[in-house]
Amino acid sequence: MPHVITQACCGDASCVYACPVNCIHPTPDEPGFGTAEMLYVDPSSCVDCGACVSACPVGAILPGHRLPENADRFVDVNAGHYGLSEDETGAPGARFPVEQHRRLPLAPIRKPKAIRGGPGRVDVAIIGSGPSSMYAADELLKQPRVHVTVYERLSTPFGLARFGVAPDHQSTRRVIDLFDDIARHPNIDIMLNTDVGEDISLDAVRARHHAVLWAGGAPTDRALPVPGVDLPGVRSATQLVGWYNAHPDFLAPEPNLSTDRVIVIGNGNVALDVARILTAEPDGLEATDISRDALTALRASTVREVVVAGRRGPEHAAFTLPELIGLADGTARVWVDPAELDRWPTPDHPDPTAAAKVALLHEISQRRRPEEPFIRLTFGRTPIEIVGDDRARGVRFRLTGSDAEETIDTGLVLTSIGYRGVRVPGLPFDETTGTVAHRAGRVVDGGDPIPGVYVTGWIKRGPSGFIGTNKTDSGETVASLLADAEAGLLPIPR
Repeated sequence: MPHVITQACCGDASCVYACPVNCIHPTPDEPGFGTAEMLYVDPSSCVDCGACVSACPVGAILPGHRLPENADRFVDVNAGHYGLSEDETGAPGARFPVEQHRRLPLAPIRKPKAIRGGPGRVDVAIIGSGPSSMYAADELLKQPRVHVTVYERLSTPFGLARFGVAPDHQSTRRVIDLFDDIARHPNIDIMLNTDVGEDISLDAVRARHHAVLWAGGAPTDRALPVPGVDLPGVRSATQLVGWYNAHPDFLAPEPNLSTDRVIVIGNGNVALDVARILTAEPDGLEATDISRDALTALRASTVREVVVAGRRGPEHAAFTLPELIGLADGTARVWVDPAELDRWPTPDHPDPTAAAKVALLHEISQRRRPEEPFIRLTFGRTPIEIVGDDRARGVRFRLTGSDAEETIDTGLVLTSIGYRGVRVPGLPFDETTGTVAHRAGRVVDGGDPIPGVYVTGWIKRGPSGFIGTNKTDSGETVASLLADAEAGLLPIPR
């Protein structure tokens, strides 16, 4: 049976370039790459060589015959991406008709071209040490004339790869091993506990380097514009993630877990993460690197239900299909009220991924309501007010498509409606998008590029994609930087 990409897929496309038969799509050169929820192995052209397994930084690719029980669905997910019929999805006894498919060209593996001209040594500063930073550093360090200095505000590097991944997703955290390898390169220095803007100015950093690449991410949450959002008992899901991952900015105060119900507003992957951790068996988290203080608080928790409320219908849920599969087939206790889905009669959806989500939600709704604590997924609820006096006591929703309202009682509200970048002093900032203005990674002011200043990651493109999406994004920026170095357009350090 061919290899299969599973839930942990980070989308960095290392597997695409390792594959000798181009059986993994979408590739970074294909239009669907930026919006795909994961990458997919075409079972009809996979030759089982295993090259992708070695290339994957998060261990997401497995031989089809060695899939764990809770990953069986990914056989169908991979094959379904290519529109294969059921007898071609890897069921016992099925044969993949390799000879019936045209062998695609090899994946485009490009050897980095050495820069010519420009300064003898190119000193590049990268602000931030998250995934976009480390992928950019990896590309830059392929050039022997480049030296990289990374400035990191915290005492520990790698940003969301360390502090934003749920502790029960240990395979996803394996990308840190890749970043550790990059950090050991002799031409990189990582300056921890160095806040650009506080400990050193951006102008001072620019004066020391030929180029500065801002990779500061999108560190704040989008605000929920409803009355009562400032009440005690209302927090962002990002704060909760930071708390259980021991991010130094979010150690206190602890969330109120002495409540029967928690409501998460928004239903993206982060919303599922926090719901899963809040309802997990604490003993099952013992072996992870979850904060010990958070684990103690979770053992004392009285939470019996976490309601994950989405504004739109189930076919428009923000969580990805791989995350829903992980929730449905893992150890989490999840439920959808059948009456909930009856409100949303959905015809066959033209998007196969959306259709697969709806089908799986219907399957979950037919299960017996699980034991407490459990996660309840609900849809078509637009929050219009956080109800309470001295603290949050509930959320008032308007039911989408009607004038009806419903108030759900709670003692803790977590908002999870997206991230947002913050203004960087000295760089042009778009308040609407929360991003720095750029062209192919070159920061522009009034349409003109600022010499030697670049941007990558969420502060460049907005908070979209996965950890590995930053690889392609950073590659574009680094290509611009190296072209400018070769053309002699970088300022000379003072």
